[in-house]
Amino acid sequence: MRFADRVDAGRQLSARLGHLAGSGVVVLGLPRGGVPVAAEVAAVLHAPLDVLVVRKLGLPWQPELAMGAVAGVGGALEEVRNEQVIRQTGVSAETIDQVRSREVAELRRRESAYRGDRPAIDVRGRTVVVVDDGLATGSTMLAAVAAVRGQSPVRVVVGVPVGSRGTCTRLRREVAEVVCVSTPLGFAAVGQAYDDFRATSDDEVRAALSGD
Repeated sequence: MRFADRVDAGRQLSARLGHLAGSGVVVLGLPRGGVPVAAEVAAVLHAPLDVLVVRKLGLPWQPELAMGAVAGVGGALEEVRNEQVIRQTGVSAETIDQVRSREVAELRRRESAYRGDRPAIDVRGRTVVVVDDGLATGSTMLAAVAAVRGQSPVRVVVGVPVGSRGTCTRLRREVAEVVCVSTPLGFAAVGQAYDDFRATSDDEVRAALSGD
């Protein structure tokens, strides 16, 4: 299955999440690319939409290799570490702390840039649908889920248009439900499922959050 763009992907994902409508649900989109997908889901579910910023903790000498991630829900922060990467690379605790401090500062900057003066939506006691434009390794989504769970929701649901079968299976152990529209064989990268996978801009994120 292919998607024309993130809006199309969000509409197709929404069709699989209709059973959640009217259940006091909150939709959280992972920026940047997950927010336009989440906006379509929120519209169909008649649910409030907010942003959930996650930052990868990349190795200083190999930034694309994640030794973990941090995520923020409101004022709370949650960290997930990839202990295997940390052991194999021998990265020091001091280096991890330095990277974490830098990424937390960037996380808070982005929250402010996207949300402005609006407070974060309170997810306590609610069903939370966490949405991204796809799942590859799942480290970013795991950090997002951990952050949400720390805020005492009733239920956490992960929704994505496309993802690795293995990653979707692992996430099902962490949340109440995982809805993944497509899990293609030979999955290598999220962008393979999209005709238009151009980068989402900060302005597009802000527009989606404000309902423009």
